[in-house]
Amino acid sequence: MGKEFAQTDVIEVPAEPEQVWAAIASGPGIDSWFMGRNEVEGGAGGAVRGAFAAYEPTHGITAWDPPHRLAYGGEPEPDGRRIGYEFLVEGRDGGSSVIRCVTSGFLPGDDWADEFEAMTAGGALFVRNLAEYLHWFQGRTATPVTAFGPAAVADWPALWAAFAKRVGAENLVVGAEVKLAGTAGVVYARNEQTVGIRTEDGLYCFMQGFHGPLVATHHVMADGVDAAAEEAKWTEWLAALG
Repeated sequence: MGKEFAQTDVIEVPAEPEQVWAAIASGPGIDSWFMGRNEVEGGAGGAVRGAFAAYEPTHGITAWDPPHRLAYGGEPEPDGRRIGYEFLVEGRDGGSSVIRCVTSGFLPGDDWADEFEAMTAGGALFVRNLAEYLHWFQGRTATPVTAFGPAAVADWPALWAAFAKRVGAENLVVGAEVKLAGTAGVVYARNEQTVGIRTEDGLYCFMQGFHGPLVATHHVMADGVDAAAEEAKWTEWLAALG
């Protein structure tokens, strides 16, 4: 059993198509809004390579038409799983662009529904990240920071309630003002499984791991970031949630 899927998101951003292309078609650009560390070997026949903990996918580029169309992935894994990404960029008057983001593929196994729910929630966060990055941090690039909380969470609603208390929010809703590790921030993305907080130094993302812990996937725009020290700091922060 499994599921074929296709998810389309459309966003408008205050950026020229060439600026959008730098964000979606370069390693430093992707690092600034997507998960983990990324490298891009550009051109048709090239590849986009990621590294998120032990997951290190390589996706072949199937369309490369700068700055208007990029597509990669879709190769089947041994269990039949496949995922592909496509970005269509259209310039608009006034220096803005519309980005059409399409994620499609196949999820195998009896637990496809749970995985699809988690992937949809995470995908919504990353699309919002792209919009936030191009709005607030255009021209800068981030150091990606990944950290994991305790191995298993028995009660997610209780954990999110503890999270809200930790950041000083009565409710984790878009627009809520918070304090994250002593820094003022605002919630810019929220769904049942994720929350995104923007500060002057970056995008701080928290995701409910699929059959796993709470995961931090941050994009720190400050200069001179020590990634290892940041990962240790956020691992400790997550552990303190209980």
